[in-house]
This record gives sequence, structure tokens and C-alpha cells, in this order.
Amino acid sequence: MSQRQVLQVFEQYQKSRAQFVQTIAELATRPQNIETLQNAGVMSLLRPLLLDVVPTIQQTTALALGRLANYNDDLAVAVVKGDILPQLVYSLTEQNRFYKKAAAFVLRAVAKHSPALAQAVVDCGALDALVISLEEFDPGVKEAAAWALGYIARHNAHLSQAVVDAGAVPLLVLCIQEPEVALKRIAASALSDIAKHSPELAQTVVDTGAIAHLAQMILNPDAKLKRQVFSALSQISKHSVDLAEMVVEAEIFPAVLACLRDPDEYVRKNVTTLMREITKHTPELSLMIVNAGGVAAVIDYLGDSRGNVRLPGIMMLGYVAAHSENLAMAVIVSKGVPQLAICLSEEPEEHIKAATAWAFGQIGRHTPEHARAVSTANVLPKLLALYMDTDSSEDLQVKTAQGFIIQCIVFLVSSPLTFSPPLQVLPHDSKARRLFVTSGGLKKVQEIKADPGSALQEYINSINNCYPEEIVRYYSPGYSETLLARVEKYQPV
Repeated sequence: MSQRQVLQVFEQYQKSRAQFVQTIAELATRPQNIETLQNAGVMSLLRPLLLDVVPTIQQTTALALGRLANYNDDLAVAVVKGDILPQLVYSLTEQNRFYKKAAAFVLRAVAKHSPALAQAVVDCGALDALVISLEEFDPGVKEAAAWALGYIARHNAHLSQAVVDAGAVPLLVLCIQEPEVALKRIAASALSDIAKHSPELAQTVVDTGAIAHLAQMILNPDAKLKRQVFSALSQISKHSVDLAEMVVEAEIFPAVLACLRDPDEYVRKNVTTLMREITKHTPELSLMIVNAGGVAAVIDYLGDSRGNVRLPGIMMLGYVAAHSENLAMAVIVSKGVPQLAICLSEEPEEHIKAATAWAFGQIGRHTPEHARAVSTANVLPKLLALYMDTDSSEDLQVKTAQGFIIQCIVFLVSSPLTFSPPLQVLPHDSKARRLFVTSGGLKKVQEIKADPGSALQEYINSINNCYPEEIVRYYSPGYSETLLARVEKYQPV
């Protein structure tokens, strides 16, 4: 065989290898092909091609492996068991930028499925290689590395701490300052995934100056970037008062309220989530958002939204109202009660109904005036119906039980004969009687001052008759003083 013929054989072999991996990479993009490829033992065929002498074959092989591992955890496990990860990690520091992007993609595809697979990626030494890749000149390599780090960190605090210990956070903060929007998005997402697990991890993100750089991007025209920015700020804010105050001190209000009218529903949802995480902490933080026009803006947002994106807005109103009478009245004055009533009627999901019922409880529990605002929206019959529905979950029943407390306060402002949900339920339902006690309803009844012989007094007596006499006495005003007086008079034998 001549030299020329030998070269032709090698050329043909190279073309065949290239065609094979290219075909596998293309087939792996279509879900209907995955099972067939898996059954054919494609992993064992691809592994040696990672070490091919031709760079393009190496890159295409890594791309094919990434697409396969991305599909399900069985294929990701096959990548781990095939000892493919160490070769990819080694190549991250040695190969060209195209291969580095493909290798980082495989690591991300494996890590995304479970904490155990993410730990396998960590155990093969991937973190150091990925962090080094964050310093690459090519933004595509940085993006791929940041994406993989985020997928590792999102699973739990242990993995997130490993990412932090590898030195990723300062470099991720530098990445959000880069001009490429795609890189900004992924870096912000990774910071969010790190910060969400604990106050300590969130503080690590804050200590690198992330808040100021994130705050500068809240009005960026790119919707996907804003989603990640508001998510990161939310994950930082949720942990403590101090962290929430640091976010507020970045002067994002009232500018952030403009994003509640953003065309992208997930931008709007993440903004509302940020406001929820801030308002839940203290009356002062809630008042700041109220004064900035946040309550009215969220109520408008609820009117323009449908489905699960309403949930953070509903909870935000509940948190604001829970802090004080004045803040609850701010929700009422801003027409929050009618909008919440619409949400209760329109939304089919139980967790949204439960959150809405809880929000009504926070608004109406302060004074008779607050209770009147809730009762005039005609939500109490709806809450009662949800409570009595045998298909309602326990959580929904507990939340709607707060309506009974509101009704007890309504005695002071309306005729007890016009609407009486407690008497429709308490005599016949031991669970309802227990909930009425544990959620404070019976105690509220004893605090009501009614004229002897009045319809209100008869109503109170009817409720008290549903309980043992000693339970009623226990929750009556002054009972503790009576017990103390008995203690003082008691003479031990």
C-alpha cells in the first residue's frame, strides 16, 4: 500500500469520526432519539473521542455528551460512571475556548439534576477549573462557567459554600459588570443561587459589593436580565432585617415600581417578590414601601395579572397589613380588599386561595373598622364555603378559619343576626371548634361587651355553649387575675 493510500485511509477514518460525533450531537437534540442512543451504548462510544487528536472532534463529542446528560439523570449518571468528568476538568485548563465552553456545558448538564450529581462534579475538581474559566478573555467561556457554578450552587447550602470557598463570588460580581448582556444574566442568576440558602451566604455576596452593581441594572431594557437582578435582590433580602435594609439603602425605590408595569410577567413577579421579602421584616420597611407608593402599585399589579404570579403580591399585602393598624388601613384605603376578593374568586389553586384568606385575616384582625372593610367585600361567606368544603386542604381550612375571628369582631359593627358563620359550623364540627380556639376566635368573643339580653349577647352565649364552661372561663378577660387571687388566698394544709 502506497503512502498516499495510507493517508487516504487516515483521512477517511477522521471524516468518519467527525461525521459520527456530529450525527450523534444532532440526534441528541431530539428527545425521541435519546432512548435509542442510550440503548445503543452511545456513552462508551463517545468517551474515547474526547481524547481525539482532532480538536473539532473533541469539541463536538463534548457537545454531544452535554446534550445527552442534559436530557435526564440516568444519562448524567452514565457520564459520571464513565469517568468522563476528570477528562473534561483537565481539558478546561488546557484546551481552546470552544472546547472549554462545551466542557462547561457537560458539567452544568450533569450538575443540574440532583445534589448527588452536583457533588460528583465538585469531587472531580471542577470548581477550581470553572473559577479559573471566569477569568478567561472570551465572554462565552465565562458565561458557560458561571452557568455551571450556578447549577452546582442552587441545590443546597453545602454545595453553595463549596462554590464560595473556591473564590467564585468576586469573579461573578466582576462578570455582572461586563458589557455582554448574556454574561450579566448568568452571573446574576448564579449570585441568586448562592445567596438563597442562608444569611451567611447572602452576606458573602453582599460583602463583595454585589448590591450596588445589581441595583444599577434594575431599569436595564433586557427583560431576562431584570428577572435575574430582582431574583438576586430578593434572595438577599429575605434572610434578615439587616440584609433587607442594605438592599433598600441602594435606593432602588421608587424606581423599581416602574417595573411592575413591565411587559414581561416574570419581571413583574420578581419585583413583587422582592417587595414581599422586604416588607415581611419590620413595620419601618413596610412603611417605606407604602410611602413610595408600593401598595397601590402592587394592587394594580394584581388586577393586571392572573395565576401564580399573583401570589407574591397577595402575600406582600398581607405582610404589610400584619404589622400595624395604620399599615393595614393603608392597604384598605388603596382598595386592596376588593382586589383580594377578586383574587379569591378567580384563582382555582388552593395555595393562592389560602394566601388570600391569610391576607384577609391580617387586614381585618386589628379593629372593628378593619373588620368592617373586610366584611363589606362579602368575602366571609366565601371563606366559610372554602372551610366547609371537604375537598379543601388542611392548610386552606386553617387560613380560612381566620375569617371566623374577623366575624367575631364584626359583631361590634353589624347585626349578628345577618350573618353567622361560627354558629353554622361550631356545634357540628370538633375540628372547627378547636381551630376557633387556637386561632384566637373564642378569646375575641369573650372580649366583646354586649348588653344583657341583647341579640349580640344571645349570639355570644350560643357560641360559648359549644364549649366546656372551664374553657370559656379560661379565655375570659380577668381570668388570670382570678387565679392569682385564689393563689394568694390559698392556705396549704
